[in-house]
Amino acid sequence: MADRFFPNPMPEFVPETTPSTPQEEEEALTVGDSLPKLLAMPHAPLLERLKRAALDLKETIVIETWGLSGQQVRDFTLYCGVLGTAFLLFKSYRVTGNGNDLSLCSEIVKACDAASARSRDVTFICGRAGVCSLGAVAAKHAGDDESLKYYLAQFKKIKLSKDLPDELLYGRVGFLWACLFLNKHLGLGTVPSNYTAVVVDEVIKNGRALGRKGRCPLMFEWYGEKYWGAAHGLAGIMHVLMDMELKPDELEDVRGTLKYMISNRFRSGNYPVSEDDRKSDALVHWCHGAPGMALTLVKAAKVIDNFHSLGNICFLI
Repeated sequence: MADRFFPNPMPEFVPETTPSTPQEEEEALTVGDSLPKLLAMPHAPLLERLKRAALDLKETIVIETWGLSGQQVRDFTLYCGVLGTAFLLFKSYRVTGNGNDLSLCSEIVKACDAASARSRDVTFICGRAGVCSLGAVAAKHAGDDESLKYYLAQFKKIKLSKDLPDELLYGRVGFLWACLFLNKHLGLGTVPSNYTAVVVDEVIKNGRALGRKGRCPLMFEWYGEKYWGAAHGLAGIMHVLMDMELKPDELEDVRGTLKYMISNRFRSGNYPVSEDDRKSDALVHWCHGAPGMALTLVKAAKVIDNFHSLGNICFLI
């Protein structure tokens, strides 16, 4: 395992017991940019400096992805396109209350709306649902009732085809993520539970049908591969299902699926790419590998009773 980690050069954490003085905070803002020096700063000026850096980075991203592109939408998606810039602006607005960020967010969403009008993709990250849900939420914060009604009406027009996969990037749970986003920001019931329940039932039915062929309660395929990762496989699907209203036996299937994955991880702590590829321990990122799985396990530790008691899970969360 010697090649599976990098040495940690960071200083030990020292709790701040007394508030820093104005002079100490002013001096801290002028320290060098090395990470150890930043982490050694008093908490209040450190947070302010990180906030300034984040806002500067936000401005750079907006200029490079929107301001210098002639405001052309070559890719409307949140995953790789300018809807991601709009989402960044919305998150910035939530932190700072800067109305300019919200206004520009709405402007970009409007352009993405036109670009995605004929898209058949239905998910939050890569499809039409992401445009409509972010548009509706931004309109709500802006007090734009007309746009709010428009985006919600457009969201209701999204249809899920019978041949849709179940995964997060392009499939059913990716659409459910958009439903969760709307209910979180506009209020429970914006997307009724009886509507999402139909989608959840389909996902569970498909997972059980393939899961019967192995020891894992739920299993899914995307282009013939039984992926484990967050983008196309089990980790992403389980992550979203845990936010839905599940029957006791369905929640137990989610628990059993995660337990199966934990018991079959690599000795390195990483996770296989797919059910049929248990040898390649090379990919370590959100789409495939431990990073995406770690996020799902954090969710499981919060929402599933006694889930933290599963053997050796703690080192991952």
